[in-house]
Amino acid sequence: MSAHPGFPAGRHVVVRAGAYSIRAGRRTLAVSGALLVAAMGLALLGLCLGGSWTAPGDVLAALAGQGDSVVVVREWRLPRVLAALVFGAALGLAGAVFQSLTRNPLGSPDVVGLDAGAYTGALFAITVLGGGPAYLAAGSIAGGLLAAAAVYALSLGSGLGGLRLVVVGIAVNAMLTALNSWIVLRAEMEVAQAATGWSAGSLNGLDWHEVGLPFAVIAALTLLLAALAPAMHQTALGDDHALASGVRLSRLRLLLVLAGVGCTATVTAVAGPIVFIALAAPQIGRLLTRAPGVALAPAALSGAVLLLASDLAAQLLLAPVALPVGVVTTVIGGCYLAALLVRGRRRHGG
Repeated sequence: MSAHPGFPAGRHVVVRAGAYSIRAGRRTLAVSGALLVAAMGLALLGLCLGGSWTAPGDVLAALAGQGDSVVVVREWRLPRVLAALVFGAALGLAGAVFQSLTRNPLGSPDVVGLDAGAYTGALFAITVLGGGPAYLAAGSIAGGLLAAAAVYALSLGSGLGGLRLVVVGIAVNAMLTALNSWIVLRAEMEVAQAATGWSAGSLNGLDWHEVGLPFAVIAALTLLLAALAPAMHQTALGDDHALASGVRLSRLRLLLVLAGVGCTATVTAVAGPIVFIALAAPQIGRLLTRAPGVALAPAALSGAVLLLASDLAAQLLLAPVALPVGVVTTVIGGCYLAALLVRGRRRHGG
């Protein structure tokens, strides 16, 4: 056991496996474990819900390949539940990356225009290239990267941190949203209807064929972020400290941006832009762990719990009609922003 720089000794645990080691706070481990249990409980509930209720015992039997509900549980419900967990974790990771880079709780992909850029790229793929899965993925990633490049270029002088980048990102987000609306209005009726429905962000109807490759991409990006996490935590203590500890800031920031955009764009390519998970999840994880920085594991698990809970609510609110999950996350995001405003006013005595 050893202490992390800037934290009291005795509150962190180091887990070693060969040449690799992971240092985490005891509270972070406890919170992560609780979030994981909550995610598994919600996942079981998601597998029980559907056109008809399936008892938990029958669900567990179906997962083992037994009983009469194997097809319903394993082929219809399981892809959706896993998509909510994996996509929520990916959005939580993306939010943690950009909030750490900008050192601002508003520096998430859906606020600074990266979601809108990924959607623009996807719309281009739908309206010009025919909308195949490969074109959607490539268009989303390209759009997200171009939006990130535009935000960075317009905020030069403040680097990747500070309020200026967030303000520039909000402006870019507004312009891209207007562009997306124009593209939809100019498209043919059938294409416009499909794009409008998809823009709400939905997990309805996902199957194994659609989620296999995105799961693999997100797994690879998660491993990359896990490898970058120690250096990212060093930068949270200040650029001077990071440079003194041997962190190559330019290379680190480039890789973090690529990984964050990759997570956001992969989710957008499959499910459409699902807003506010990336904004709220890292701060919820930070609040629960009482950590001074944005930790990746609590952010990812908070995102998974948030998106799965939102999807369950989307299925139940107007049952048997399933709402797009983006409708529910938008409401959650509005409540979250209102809570931030109230909290800020109380803190400043307003």
